Amino acid sequence: MALTVKQRFFLAILVLAFPLSAISGDPDILSDFVVPIGVNATLLDGNFFTYTGMRPLINSDPPTNFTVTKATMAEFPALNGQSVSYAVLEYPAGSVNPPHTHPRAAELLFLTYGILEVGFVDTTNKLFTQRLQAGDIFVFPKGLVHYQFNCAESDFAVAVSAFGSAAAGTVSVPSTVFATNIEDEILAKSFKTDVQTIQKLKAGFAPKA
Repeated sequence: MALTVKQRFFLAILVLAFPLSAISGDPDILSDFVVPIGVNATLLDGNFFTYTGMRPLINSDPPTNFTVTKATMAEFPALNGQSVSYAVLEYPAGSVNPPHTHPRAAELLFLTYGILEVGFVDTTNKLFTQRLQAGDIFVFPKGLVHYQFNCAESDFAVAVSAFGSAAAGTVSVPSTVFATNIEDEILAKSFKTDVQTIQKLKAGFAPKA
């Protein structure tokens, strides 16, 4: 089902409110905004400061796979130097956003529909978890490993995340460990297991033929 009018309203409120509360993680700039290289600043107009990539989400069908739609500096060049970016996260029932980090920004997640189990681990290895319902906001501190899980059996979930950086970056723990050619023996020793187990885990991250 598409988002209801009320859910769209919450999204609109969020888009207006989050930039005010995002914590800056980017260097300050010495101009009003950053003009892309090769672009004549006198020719810029409102189109440069408008991003339309989220429009298809408004009337979209429920997600069939975990999906992230981003509005970062890469997709929306006007964000360069503005210390803010967004992502809309769509979770089918039972799906997970695997453990990952954002090295350059905290994440402020607003759940607009459904339920999510979320958590992060601090530098003392303490796990902080919470079950969120629509209307809740949760903050993942900068650089800490965190995840989200749609624990609903039959319903999807939608969340919007704001970041205090135009390029927060994402480091996925599973793919970073098992899909980057770290030697099997090193991983086996690190995880206190055998090479065969490591190879089975790596096989799950091998490119599909």
